[in-house]
Amino acid sequence: MKATDLKIPFTFEERRPIILDRLLYVPSHYDKHDQFDQKISFPKEQKINVEYCSGNGEWIIDKAKKNPDINWIGVEKRFDRARKIWVKLHNNNISNLFVVLGEAEVFTKFYLQDKVISDIFINFPDPWPKRRHDKHRLFQDFFVLELRRVLLDAGQSTFVTDDPDTSDRMYQVMIKNGFKSLYENPHFTEELQGFGSSYFDRLWRDMGRRIRYLQFVKN
Repeated sequence: MKATDLKIPFTFEERRPIILDRLLYVPSHYDKHDQFDQKISFPKEQKINVEYCSGNGEWIIDKAKKNPDINWIGVEKRFDRARKIWVKLHNNNISNLFVVLGEAEVFTKFYLQDKVISDIFINFPDPWPKRRHDKHRLFQDFFVLELRRVLLDAGQSTFVTDDPDTSDRMYQVMIKNGFKSLYENPHFTEELQGFGSSYFDRLWRDMGRRIRYLQFVKN
């Protein structure tokens, strides 16, 4: 499998959701998501974990290989990055991994049912540090409420960031919307054994930045 094997088979004007050999395309600027009647499926029925902001897929590919008893969904909004994950999962014959090409909020709201996800992971989301970019930030009330809806009872969420402001925002929004932190003040840890690594993890560590792991459980 190579990158050129993945093609969205219609123009932007003709766009619609479609599943293409273990990739779900969720179009942007589209208002008929609720009419899509197909579902993400795996060869085995087992618990499902989701990673948002999957990037090039290094972290989730490793997790899917090491944890074949878990089904994994990687969500990435950039086509070039989602395509890389898709190529890797096919070339490595990883049957317990599915890729979503689309916005995290839209995918979660329209394509995930209630209480179907065991664990959620978000690695290094874009901090959008300027106030005027607030609307672009992933951690907002409506998104976190959707995370709570799709998580199983007592389901967990793990978030990773190098940005202190993002860390504080994550904590505040999660607590506000029905989650409990697994850590006392300062509500994060700088080491999480066996969590795995990624491009951004190595990049920020090499630059001397402190990495924060935040974990929450659904109340």
